Amino acid sequence: MLRIQEEDGTIMRIDRRHFIGAAAGGGAAAALAAWFPAWAQPVSAGLRSQLPTVSGEDITLRIARQTMRVDGKISRAIGINGTIPGPLVRLREGQRARLTVINDLDEESSIHWHGLILPFHMDGVPGVSFPGIKARSTFVYEFPVVQAGTYWYHSHSGLQEQIGHCGPLIIDPRDADPVAYDREHVIVLSDHSRLSPEAIFRKLKVNPGHFNRQRQTLGGLLAGEDQSLEERVEWGAMRMDPTDVADVNGSTYTFLINGHGPRDNWTALFGPGERVRLRIVNASAMSIFNIRIPGLGMTIVQADGLNVVPLPVDEFQIGVAETYDVIVTPAADRAYSFIAEVNDRSGMARATLAPRAGMAAEVPPLRKRPLATMKDMGMGAMAGGGDAACAPEHAAMGHCTPAEAAPAVDHAAMGHGAGGMEHSMRDFSVAPQVKRDPSVQTISPMPADRMGEPGQGLEDVGHKVLTYRDLVALERNPDVRAPSRSLDIHLTGNMERFMWSFDGVKMSDHHEPIPFIEGERVRVNLINDSMMVHPIHLHGHFFELVTGKGDRAPRKHTVIVQPGGIATFDFTADALGDWAFHCHLLYHMHAGMMRVVSVRPKGEAA
Repeated sequence: MLRIQEEDGTIMRIDRRHFIGAAAGGGAAAALAAWFPAWAQPVSAGLRSQLPTVSGEDITLRIARQTMRVDGKISRAIGINGTIPGPLVRLREGQRARLTVINDLDEESSIHWHGLILPFHMDGVPGVSFPGIKARSTFVYEFPVVQAGTYWYHSHSGLQEQIGHCGPLIIDPRDADPVAYDREHVIVLSDHSRLSPEAIFRKLKVNPGHFNRQRQTLGGLLAGEDQSLEERVEWGAMRMDPTDVADVNGSTYTFLINGHGPRDNWTALFGPGERVRLRIVNASAMSIFNIRIPGLGMTIVQADGLNVVPLPVDEFQIGVAETYDVIVTPAADRAYSFIAEVNDRSGMARATLAPRAGMAAEVPPLRKRPLATMKDMGMGAMAGGGDAACAPEHAAMGHCTPAEAAPAVDHAAMGHGAGGMEHSMRDFSVAPQVKRDPSVQTISPMPADRMGEPGQGLEDVGHKVLTYRDLVALERNPDVRAPSRSLDIHLTGNMERFMWSFDGVKMSDHHEPIPFIEGERVRVNLINDSMMVHPIHLHGHFFELVTGKGDRAPRKHTVIVQPGGIATFDFTADALGDWAFHCHLLYHMHAGMMRVVSVRPKGEAA
């Protein structure tokens, strides 16, 4: 039997023979084909030269309203060139790209080229780098292509990204690709709801826990599950819910792969023994995915478009807007399930890797949902034992304690032994730059470096899970200077009111940019004062994660900051102009967790 997560959160069981027969039916496949671009057809032989893409020196993309079909149900959407996801844009390093975007909507739109290094006025963020593409008008993006790798593009206007306005972008290297492979597939992850994005946001503002149907229950307490009674009382007194892992989840979302729902069984073909490259893009609005292929190991070869030293893993977490390229080498003549389980485990996207169409592998059940812990509340140092992966840079800054230097933790002396947790969760003295405002519900009292951790719920899965600290850049970093200054940025919010901000100030209330001088080297500490994961994206730049890898530090454009944790990167302000800097959870950004980074020429006043 197959177990498929429905939009309302229920599990449907489907007889496997009936499912496979339906998936193999030519009529069903033909009916689905019209909804998808060539690269995302229901059964894909992989990318190849004769496959239709939009490429070359002059590309046209048309944005328009349309419908989309997910697991047999039709919804309103916004597509590009008539499909959802949009067409695969394929460029080559060293060329000059010219992309004409026609907006056929009755509203403003835009396209942001996520992760690309380009002139700021081509970045595609209305109100920051250009005025937007007005209704029924055209805008021409033109820029040199100075990099290679796997990227994507999407709307930066309103909430359009939620309803299909996105697509993949591949840039082939100018010279030989250091990654050898026989076949490649693009896998674009997304989340879909039949509710309008405006309705979702309205429900979150009225009741941020509206979509959470995984709360602790009395029955669970009586059965000895989840937190003890004492813990539940303590958390309740602090008005915190340990099951609040994802704001919008499987209770309303269907999770998609290349626009296909779990029932659709999108299939990627392979020949046994081939090296298959999977270019994985998290183009969702709000969903953090945990990726695994039961029975088949993966080797990570690229992160956010840049090559890394090949790293074998069994599972990895991918934040919204991140990309990872992996190599798999399926040797057997059998099918494998590609599983993208959301981090609160309320649902999954799934696809099939198979040597022939019509095959399906067993779909594992959803794993037990994680609960937030003391670390997620920003009290990581209280867990005791130190951090075996504590980087020297973070130890020097006091962000973590090496395991060998960690003293024993006296919980009674700290006030949370028999007497409960008495630490202030809103002590502004530990974050003096944060605005004292009702929008700031908590300040992490003892945040810790968590870049050596795999993510909530993945600590004890029994196999190798990627952490940021595992990544090593394949090539030496282009700038290895020490930072000349350090900047703390707090990720703040009020989860009860669905208010999100940087340093307690939301974008609509503060228009002064964060200033940088061209060429300066700055260390940025992202301090998560909330109990939610935040994938933070900086436009127009790459940054080096501070993970103890020296001149081979992994370079990224988006980084997950775990709850109650710190993520640190070194940043070279090498791109003049104004750039967006924001949480890539769409509704968090829409609620205010966004700022502008301004890079000014040397000699110009900040």
